[in-house]
Amino acid sequence: MEYVRAVGRGFFPLDEELGLLPGVLTPHGHECLVRLAGWVPFEKAAEMFGDFMGIDVSKGLSQRYAEAAGAEYEQMQAEAVAQLEQEVPTVEQSAERLQVSADGAMVPLLHGVWAEVKTLVIGAVNAKAGKEGEQIVQTSHLSYFSRKASAEQFQRLALVEMYRRGVEKAREVAAIMDGAEWLQGFTDYHCPQATRILDFPHAAEHLNQIGEYLHGEHTPESHAWLSERLHRLKHAGPNELLAEFEGLQTQHPEVPAIVGNVAYLLKRKSQLQYPTFQAQGWPIGSGIVESGNKVVVEARLKGAGMHWHETHVNPMLTLRNILCSDRWKEEWPQIEARLRQQTRLRRQKLHRSRCPATPTPAVTPTVPRLDERVAQSLQRRLAQPAEPRQPQPNPWRNFKFGKNLYQPSQHPKN
Repeated sequence: MEYVRAVGRGFFPLDEELGLLPGVLTPHGHECLVRLAGWVPFEKAAEMFGDFMGIDVSKGLSQRYAEAAGAEYEQMQAEAVAQLEQEVPTVEQSAERLQVSADGAMVPLLHGVWAEVKTLVIGAVNAKAGKEGEQIVQTSHLSYFSRKASAEQFQRLALVEMYRRGVEKAREVAAIMDGAEWLQGFTDYHCPQATRILDFPHAAEHLNQIGEYLHGEHTPESHAWLSERLHRLKHAGPNELLAEFEGLQTQHPEVPAIVGNVAYLLKRKSQLQYPTFQAQGWPIGSGIVESGNKVVVEARLKGAGMHWHETHVNPMLTLRNILCSDRWKEEWPQIEARLRQQTRLRRQKLHRSRCPATPTPAVTPTVPRLDERVAQSLQRRLAQPAEPRQPQPNPWRNFKFGKNLYQPSQHPKN
């Protein structure tokens, strides 16, 4: 018995015709598993998938599918950035008023390392009158863009979301950030015309450090001092308050808590005009990005016992951005098409590796020429009618072993 030679891995011919994705699940099951893994830990996603779909999958399969889908979307956005930089298309439409806020949050990596993830949040600003006639400012239709990247890389990659939201064509834009230098550079790069507002809680932190030096930490006097200054800053503006702080700086020229914080606030005086900003209908806090850090990043990547490989952070962040921005139905078909394309490329590569195309030289067939006498003889034989064939005598007819061995002898006895 001979054994069949192993053929190795391959692809079923109908996979592409049926539109299947790589792996063992149907396209719908694949999508459901990736979506669950974007919301809950991988092990819990596999468990919930089994309960909902009746299909048992492992934690590893849940992780591989989710990270592969996120990696494809990350690559799609990187390619979109390169195309935007090359073609510089104009924005077709945009909201009337947009708020842009960005900040960073820390996530745990392997081996006890922590890394900063930067998040950009863009929302539409609407102001309406309250029950008592007061103005209520709301920021809605939030969208998120997050990456573990340097400030320069994040600034460049965020172009894809800034373009999608039409920040360039918005009638008014407010950049509400804390005072980090990289955020000011981010604003200069994407929307230099924006109204720059220093996040009010961030300004309050610097005032609190001054008050705690003067009246002690967590004392009633320091709380009262801070509350009164914050009320003045919010409703009267920074001019009178900064003049008071300059006097404190003169009295305490060697105290870092006063000198450093006063210099910080003086440098950002134009961003502290809170009465003007509120009259214009702008929010004065960057709460949308603070909550974005918690909802988008920390809720999924900062769970108990989680430690991420560095290369897996951004793929998961892209899935979180899609889910938390309510754009799953819009973006998943593009991811699905990319996954199918990658499967098709792998199939072609595998086929080429097993069936290499070896060019063969073109050979012109030559017909040998028959000798004239041989040709005439062949023609005569073909022209003669075929004679009936006579049966040949059977040489085994009289073979002795073919007869009955017990047949009586025909010879007479002596």
